[in-house]
Amino acid sequence: QNPKTSAIVKQLVADGNAGELQKYFGSRMEFGTAGLRAAMGAGISHMNDLTIIQTTQGFCRYLEKNFSDLKKRGVVIGFDARAHLSSGGSSKRFARLAANTFISQGVPVYLFSDITPTPFVPYTVTHLKLCAGIMVTASHNPKQDNGYKVYWENGAQIISPHDKGISQAIEENQEPWPQAWDDKLIDSSLLLHDPYATVNKDYFKDIQKQCFHRNINKETNLKFVHTSVHGVGHKFVQLAFKAFDLSPPFAVPEQKDPDPEFPTVKYPNPEEGKGVLTLSFALAEKDGAKIILANDPDADRLAVAEKQESSGNELGALLGWWIFTCWKNHNRDTCAIKDVYMLSSTVSSKILRAIALKEGFHFEETLTGFKWMGNRAKQLMDQGKAVLFAFEEAIGYMCCPAVLDKDGVSAAVITAEMASYLATRNLSLSQQLKAVYDEYGFHITKASYFICHDPKVIQQLFDNLRNFDGKNTYPKSCGRFKVSGIRDLTTGYDSSQPDQKAILPTSKSSQMITFTFANGGVATMRTSGTEPKIKYYSELCAPPGNSDVEQLKKELDELVNALEKHFFQPEKNNLQRKTE
Repeated sequence: QNPKTSAIVKQLVADGNAGELQKYFGSRMEFGTAGLRAAMGAGISHMNDLTIIQTTQGFCRYLEKNFSDLKKRGVVIGFDARAHLSSGGSSKRFARLAANTFISQGVPVYLFSDITPTPFVPYTVTHLKLCAGIMVTASHNPKQDNGYKVYWENGAQIISPHDKGISQAIEENQEPWPQAWDDKLIDSSLLLHDPYATVNKDYFKDIQKQCFHRNINKETNLKFVHTSVHGVGHKFVQLAFKAFDLSPPFAVPEQKDPDPEFPTVKYPNPEEGKGVLTLSFALAEKDGAKIILANDPDADRLAVAEKQESSGNELGALLGWWIFTCWKNHNRDTCAIKDVYMLSSTVSSKILRAIALKEGFHFEETLTGFKWMGNRAKQLMDQGKAVLFAFEEAIGYMCCPAVLDKDGVSAAVITAEMASYLATRNLSLSQQLKAVYDEYGFHITKASYFICHDPKVIQQLFDNLRNFDGKNTYPKSCGRFKVSGIRDLTTGYDSSQPDQKAILPTSKSSQMITFTFANGGVATMRTSGTEPKIKYYSELCAPPGNSDVEQLKKELDELVNALEKHFFQPEKNNLQRKTE
């Protein structure tokens, strides 16, 4: 019943444009563990009023089946500032339609009255003990995209088998229910609640448990620049700084207000580096700020730059060191350390493993993505363990147990406190990072990706790696680098295990192979769940004492060049390189 998408389809029919209609209606968006992510527009392959109604009807039925007290506890729904004029879609409209679906079935809905960071949704699920949460956002995707991200009652993103169950329920509930389109009905409903004020108060109170140096924060002369890249983060990072008694960061004026057009950047993703931070660099120069904090548009990720670029792995090393140091200074009981855990994803730097080995706490690796770290953290916390920190190289950090997902707001303010503390010792972040590496061993990382729009080529590339020297044989070397181990999480093979079966869960629907090399290098190749990319992550770990960084970097560069040449074969496979 949306007049804009309806008109688009009628026009295509009138024009007899079968090709475009096939694109719009050929296949339904797949509901996976990351929920939905697609362009806004007409048809069942896009995000629009109808597909949001259908998805929410399925999700509602699935929750009714799983929770007998759904009508008592309810769900939370948040949204970012995305909007798409030509199809009339927007995150706010989608959130209201989703709320209407639940309310029509007698389910209480905690719908935020204004835009919020993604981490506020998992926080609210846990804080108000709700059954589930929905965040309408496409995070850092291009402006035409939107998404529908789902959290379970434990406050973490859903993992299998929930995605399959929800997907099936969507298939079974495609006919919109009576009044499905009439979102005005919710405004007068007693089942509609607005958690905005409560959550804004309680979240900032809860993250203060991670504030350990208030006196330094009050006195520091360190200046910070913050950009929210036209997303939701500005107001919330300002409030987080206030909660930690830090002077507010300088906000990049052209990027601080939400704008669904993202006019100043090609891609609204701080992971892309310099291009996204150009305006931040200029403001830092003008105001004499040493450190830039950049959130992605839904403020669940954080990039940090200090007069030279840093990566997610480097900040992971610093935050891991910092959070452990703060814990150690507040917990004199040496026995308590046996219940302390840190987590990171399998494609992230192994620096936390090195710190854990030396300090005596536990480190665990999970599959890529915070859904795995959030769920594992909850399991450990339920067993009475303390999960201090979790991170992934894609600039995602979980620094505060109140949110079981990546949170760019708390990470920004904790980074600012760490930097202020280090400044009292005349240390920059880079100098402290070097000290961490000196203590625990250098971990040099390099990650990038190739763009490939043809799924057949991607399949062929990975098939080739699995049948490199004849059928079912993986490569024994990559250029001059000897391969010493292989783990394939698509097939479940791991050469390092006695039974040759991988320990981490496997998934046939995504490609992921990790190669270990005789020189101590590790490289993982994987497909992206949300973008047409084949990504690679490489790392060279040296034991403490090996301080020839330039030699290590040179060795890693050569390994990466060999990986690209022999395993990706970009010319043969017509792959497009990452461009700045």
